[in-house]
Amino acid sequence: MLLVPHREPAVEEIALPPVSQVILAVVRQTARPVMVRQIGEALGLGTGVRGKLEPMRGKLSKLASRGWLRKLPDGRFGTRP
Repeated sequence: MLLVPHREPAVEEIALPPVSQVILAVVRQTARPVMVRQIGEALGLGTGVRGKLEPMRGKLSKLASRGWLRKLPDGRFGTRP
């Protein structure tokens, strides 16, 4: 079983780990796609050190690859329609 399941009609957001649910909520609250730094700031992470954001980038990329978010060519992340 995948920790972050693929997005399908039968799979609800509640099936995601709690941190992934929080990330999705932060992305939804914005009116436009966001950078990893903005999500880190919203979650209270230390954004001054790049190494602190890399794990968050990995989580966002995994959510995008599984269909929960979309990743734009410029590196920003947004919600799927």
